[in-house]
Amino acid sequence: TLGMEIIHAEMGQIQGRMPVDHRTKQPFGLLHGGASVALAETLGSIGANMLAYPDKHAVGMEINANHLRPVREGYVTGMAKVIHQGSSSQVWEIRIVDEGGNLCCISRFTAAIRRNS
Repeated sequence: TLGMEIIHAEMGQIQGRMPVDHRTKQPFGLLHGGASVALAETLGSIGANMLAYPDKHAVGMEINANHLRPVREGYVTGMAKVIHQGSSSQVWEIRIVDEGGNLCCISRFTAAIRRNS
């Protein structure tokens, strides 16, 4: 729905991008903070589930984000990296940059790791 796409994925790291367009802008023409958080949580969730698979799955527990710079057009790219991989939780850092490489949002995502039933 928001036009997200995965660019690269490997164990412990995942990268994706999202357009800044009518789907992801707030009324003043800027990238909506909620869209940035949606990108961050999507990347963190996919990455966490890659590490938990095949006998476990990851579910989101907490996410926070600091919006540092406005973005008006183009694409934003999120780079997620695991910073803690435990048996019952994972913590991911997600850095979202604009097309010029400027940091516009930084987020931390915590996932609970559960056994498959």
